[in-house]
Amino acid sequence: MEPQRPRQRAGLGLASKGGCSQRPRIRNPVEWLDRQTFSFHFRNLRFANGRNCSYLCYQVERLKHCSPDSTDWGVFQNRVYPETPCHAELCFLSWFCAKKLSPYEQYRITWFLSWSPCLSCAEQVAAFLKENRNVRLSIFAARLYYFWKPECQHGLRLLHHQRAWVRLMSLREFKYCWKNFVYNQGMPFKPWKKLRKNYQFLAAKLQEILGNTMNLLKKKVFQQQFGNQHRVPLPRYRRKTYLCYQLKQLDGFTLDKGCFRNKKQRHAEICFIDKITSLNLDPNQSYKIICYVTWSPCPTCARELVDFINGQDHLSLQIFASRLYFHWVKLFQRGLQQLQAAQVSVAVMTRSEFEDCWEEFVDNQGMPFESWDKLEQYSESISRRLRKILLDWCPLRRGETQTRMEKFVWGER
Repeated sequence: MEPQRPRQRAGLGLASKGGCSQRPRIRNPVEWLDRQTFSFHFRNLRFANGRNCSYLCYQVERLKHCSPDSTDWGVFQNRVYPETPCHAELCFLSWFCAKKLSPYEQYRITWFLSWSPCLSCAEQVAAFLKENRNVRLSIFAARLYYFWKPECQHGLRLLHHQRAWVRLMSLREFKYCWKNFVYNQGMPFKPWKKLRKNYQFLAAKLQEILGNTMNLLKKKVFQQQFGNQHRVPLPRYRRKTYLCYQLKQLDGFTLDKGCFRNKKQRHAEICFIDKITSLNLDPNQSYKIICYVTWSPCPTCARELVDFINGQDHLSLQIFASRLYFHWVKLFQRGLQQLQAAQVSVAVMTRSEFEDCWEEFVDNQGMPFESWDKLEQYSESISRRLRKILLDWCPLRRGETQTRMEKFVWGER
């Protein structure tokens, strides 16, 4: 393979926004990390000694009409000179603001850090995000910096409260960094020993620090409940309804996500509606909601979703179902048809959706999604059935009242 070559950088816009005048001027970032530096400083040890430097690999996307218009990337390192000490996070902010940040543009920034930010850096980054509401920041850290100290925990919470997306680097992020920020000379990334175990440990600590309310699904539960097989494989278990959702702005930034399960006399869809309603979203902004459900909605839940989405032009709702619930019954078919008539996108989960659900909602311990037998075949079969249902749509006759739906008996699907 040919060696990697230097990349052209894109400009980040015109006009200026303040907030960086107190930070020292830092020279431009470097293009690449060498292999030894990356392997040593990004190794996700639980307790790392002799790694006093921190590195920040960044990617900046300027969005135009909610789509990437230009991209910039590079690497910063701590400046340890006594006259101008500066952590990598502040080096980035100084460089970024010198690019003349425009208040009329939207920016999406992704950081890959060897250490999570210290309290001082977290405070300054949080202040920057508070002042620049047009910037969205995602942070992936290889290790947590003094995670047992209250002040460092407070810094991570500050970032979280200012809409920064803070997560640990999994195998997928290490591979991405190796490919895009390391002068790897065509060599593939080789995971080190205990990479997945250390990720699992650190991710659990971060979840404790941030106080996340969403409990990730266990791998076995995901495979059993989201599996799209026609029949339940042995040993038999009861399939229930799970609903996982992501609330996003149009620029792709995730504002909220969660997972619900059917409760007695209260389906997961109703819990989801209550949660979104409680967020009091700004009607002057546009939002996109993606739902992954194990069973398609029953007629009553379909009607509730239609009532919820009607009149809310700032919301768009996509529903991906692993399986169709009582798809041969006319009443259940009409529920799906009414969702379509209300401009709610209803589709069947394919491998792409299963992978996204695995990454976002499952305690996967850094392991990639593993397909089960005939996943694509089952998905295509269910998709054909759904298309037929939606093509057969016709409005309810005037004399056919909604009382038929009221007769639906609640229970776990």
